[in-house]
Amino acid sequence: MQDRPVAAGAGLPRLKLFLALSRTPHGVLDLATPAVAALLCLGRFPSLSVIGLGLIAAFSGYTAVYALNDLVDYRADREKVLRGAFQQGEGYLDAVWVRHPLAQGLLSVRQGFLWAAFWALVALAAAWALNPVSAGILLVGCVLEALYCRLQTVSHWRVFVSGVVKTLGGLAAVFAVEPRPSPLFLANLFLWIFFWEIGGQNIPADWHDVGEDSLFQARTIPVRYGSRVASGIAFASLSVSVVLCLILLCSSSIQSSAILLVICLLLGVHYLILPGFRLLAIQDRLHASALFNRASYYPLAILCAVTLFLAIR
Repeated sequence: MQDRPVAAGAGLPRLKLFLALSRTPHGVLDLATPAVAALLCLGRFPSLSVIGLGLIAAFSGYTAVYALNDLVDYRADREKVLRGAFQQGEGYLDAVWVRHPLAQGLLSVRQGFLWAAFWALVALAAAWALNPVSAGILLVGCVLEALYCRLQTVSHWRVFVSGVVKTLGGLAAVFAVEPRPSPLFLANLFLWIFFWEIGGQNIPADWHDVGEDSLFQARTIPVRYGSRVASGIAFASLSVSVVLCLILLCSSSIQSSAILLVICLLLGVHYLILPGFRLLAIQDRLHASALFNRASYYPLAILCAVTLFLAIR
């Protein structure tokens, strides 16, 4: 029974195991968040050099932070594997290739550490070249991510730490293009990403793992409050995020039109509200995973809308 999880990813090429460690399919989608934050702050497309450095910093940063998550959680995840309580997560975006390759013994801890350290150094160098403040935000993100993992069996309120961590990519991107951004814009950006993360990422992800978490006494919103309350919190958070997106557009530098506001509202309904409502109505693991997967594409959809608006205006 213990060999089954290992066999599930044993045939993957080495590179895919490293990419699975960093949840790269999800991480690539996350690149949309700093990109749209930079566009909304600047009100136009940045120079090619800034775009290039920004992509390097963002990709490297997400790659390092996701790998750090698995490194810090290694003991807990490994125990789940050894006790036969580990689930591969079919149909779940964070398990496209294989989940937690370190815990399954597909990569060594040393290999995982070197992988994370390399990408962290690349991210720091690229972020520093853009703005030392952005590099500092990246370091804060790494510390908070480690803290979030350490709080796994301490408090379900660690959800707020997760929300803050997810906002930092967008905040770092803003300082990369504008050394003195508007405090109002920063506050709106922070809250928009924060509530999207709580309702569309953190709670559905913890719901996906609720069986494992209950067995190993992890503290999460679904474990602490149950499916009814957890789905209600997720739906409320997503509704707030959709409204905040419209406020963010109005406080940005792009001088958004009514058409853009309507498009972004419809995107919010499609990617957040509808799957959130389905989870509220049918409180099960399948719909939690569906919400997580759909919500992961929301920043990319907003980025596409904003990019098209800037290109044709």
